[in-house]
Amino acid sequence: MPDALEDVRKWAGQPVTETPIKGGLSHRIARLDTSDGQTWLLRVLDPRVSAAGLGIPLEQEIANTLRAADAGVGPKVLHRMPGALLLEYLDGVTLDAHAVRTLPGPVAAACRRLHAGPRFVNDFSIFRKLDEFLALCRTHGLSAPDGYEDCLPAAAEIERALAADPLPTVPCHNDLLPQNFIRCGPEVRIVDYQLSGNNDPAFELGDIAAEADYDPDLTARLTRAYFGEDDPRLASRVRLNLIMSNLTWTLWFAVHHGLLKEQAADAGFDYDAEAADKFAQAVRDLNDPAFGRLIDDVRGVRPGSPPPPAPPRKEA
Repeated sequence: MPDALEDVRKWAGQPVTETPIKGGLSHRIARLDTSDGQTWLLRVLDPRVSAAGLGIPLEQEIANTLRAADAGVGPKVLHRMPGALLLEYLDGVTLDAHAVRTLPGPVAAACRRLHAGPRFVNDFSIFRKLDEFLALCRTHGLSAPDGYEDCLPAAAEIERALAADPLPTVPCHNDLLPQNFIRCGPEVRIVDYQLSGNNDPAFELGDIAAEADYDPDLTARLTRAYFGEDDPRLASRVRLNLIMSNLTWTLWFAVHHGLLKEQAADAGFDYDAEAADKFAQAVRDLNDPAFGRLIDDVRGVRPGSPPPPAPPRKEA
């Protein structure tokens, strides 16, 4: 961060003080205060993150951050440096899971603003990301929770069901932890575009629901707030993506802990516990008797009617 900070001081032409912000698991961020009373956010991107498959390439992340700012939902980009961004400091409240559960309307509105903005420079698929993580685990001998590979046929079934009637892709954040929402007055803003890319909007909603521990009723409320209608097929689509969020990000923690050991140690975070919790939630939902109904809903299968033929799976 020293080189980026010195770059900011030269660009600003005045003294700047730095206050590191803890809590991030990948890149480094700091609050910057200038001698004339301005406040900014410095985000320094660690190239090891994208090299390990834990984020998109840095140039894509920077480009998407600029586009999210153009959509009016991401922070404004004040100054761009090699591998770093100086951003507008959003003077608001960082949300937690409880707050995200109480704000499905404003959260859905923030997603709609992002999704209606300029398309991102890359595409994103949670299924291909799962394939990537599995390959990394096998190549580097990283351990997934016991029973993980037993869930892969269900993941393939979810992919086939969603592909039967796909939604148009939109610019998605794809990693909406509660802490990536900042409430600024009546609006909710979105930060950190490390995994952004054009994707199914139902994954965005399912990921929110997974990260904030939404129950099925609250997931339906979020779906209705976003799409503006009660449609069981859309609600089921979001719930299937919730499962894929938990199943795939289980491996994100396994890969991060295994390939970025030094960075993981500095974070002071229990990666194994987080992976185990996400996997337990995915297994719970896969074993729920309602899982088959979700698949049928998304495929448009009526009780007593044969399912439509499944499209062939695309290889990564």
